[in-house]
Amino acid sequence: QVQLVESGGGLVETGGSLRLSCAASGIIFRINVMCWYRQAPGQQLELVASLTSRGSTNYADSVKGRFTVFRDSAKNTVYLRLDSLKPEDTAVYYCCLDQGQTERYWGQGTQVTVSS
Repeated sequence: QVQLVESGGGLVETGGSLRLSCAASGIIFRINVMCWYRQAPGQQLELVASLTSRGSTNYADSVKGRFTVFRDSAKNTVYLRLDSLKPEDTAVYYCCLDQGQTERYWGQGTQVTVSS
């Protein structure tokens, strides 16, 4: 089993920055993919960014150049830095971990609100 605990959400003005953290504990495979999704009210879940254990990253077009995903392997923690925030970035952000053939774990979510 794996547990993911998120932190770092909050209220920020347009143009501001936040850093989200996702600390993983439990049985974590050496090869895995950490990811961040978000869900705005009335919207579908959207993949924001992903980071493989080999360091490859992938970003949604809407956040490219503004968000950065990175990890501290020693702490089993993945981060999402959000810069140049826009009101449309307002959502609940969830981290996730994919490993093995079928395992996916989710964090509890953290609210990000960007005021205009």
